[in-house]
Amino acid sequence: MTPEPQAPPRSKKILRGLAETVVIIVIALLISTALKTWVVRSFYIPSGSMMDTLQIDDRVLVNQLAPKFGPANRGDIIVFDDPDDWLAGSEVSNYTPNPVLEFIGLAPSDAGNQLVKRVIGVGGDTVECCDAKGRILVNGTPIDETYLPPDTAPSEMEFSVTVPEGQYWVMGDNRGNSADSRYHQDGQPFVPAENVVGTVFFVNWPLNHIRWMGNPKDVFANVPAPQGITVS
Repeated sequence: MTPEPQAPPRSKKILRGLAETVVIIVIALLISTALKTWVVRSFYIPSGSMMDTLQIDDRVLVNQLAPKFGPANRGDIIVFDDPDDWLAGSEVSNYTPNPVLEFIGLAPSDAGNQLVKRVIGVGGDTVECCDAKGRILVNGTPIDETYLPPDTAPSEMEFSVTVPEGQYWVMGDNRGNSADSRYHQDGQPFVPAENVVGTVFFVNWPLNHIRWMGNPKDVFANVPAPQGITVS
C-alpha cells in the first residue's frame, strides 16, 4: 500500500504565501513605475491660472503618449516644461509630495518644474485679440470660449501673432491671472512641441473634483486651417 504524501509543514505554507505576495507586489510596482515613466504621470496645480477648470492643488493625470502620436489640438490642456523662464512666484507651490505615493504614481511629481495651460493656437495659426465683441480670433474666426469663468474677458491685452510650425500659443482659462504666452512676447511666447510632457485627461483629487477632462471641440469647430496648410 502506497503511503499518502504528507502535507508540507505549516511554516513552509506561510513562507510560500509570503513569497507569492512579495512577487505580486514587485510586479505591481514595476507595472506602476512603467506606467508612470512612459504612459501616465500625476501633477498638481500650484496656481489659479486655470480656474475654474482646474483649482489650486487639484491633482491631474497626464497622458504622456499623446505627444508621441501627433501634435496637440486647439483646446487641449497641456503640461509642458518651462520654455523660457516663465515660472514666477505665482506659478510655484511649496507643496512637498508623499514619496511613497509619488513612487507608485498616485501623488504629484516634478512639483514646480512644469506649467499647465490651454492650447489656443497651433503651428501656422494666427491668433489675435480681439473682435468688436471682445472675442479672440483664430485665423480670422472669433471663438466663444465656454470654459472661461463667468464675466471673464478673453484678454485685456491686445496681441496678434502667427504661431511657428511645431509650437503652440497657450493661455490660462483664468485670463486675468495667467502669465501665459501673452506676457512673454519679448522672449519666447510659444511652447515648442518637444517641451510638451502630455495632455491632461483626468482630475483624480480631491474626491469632489474627480472627472474626465475632454477637449472643447465645439469652441474651435469653425476655425479654418491656416493658409497654405491642409488638414487631412
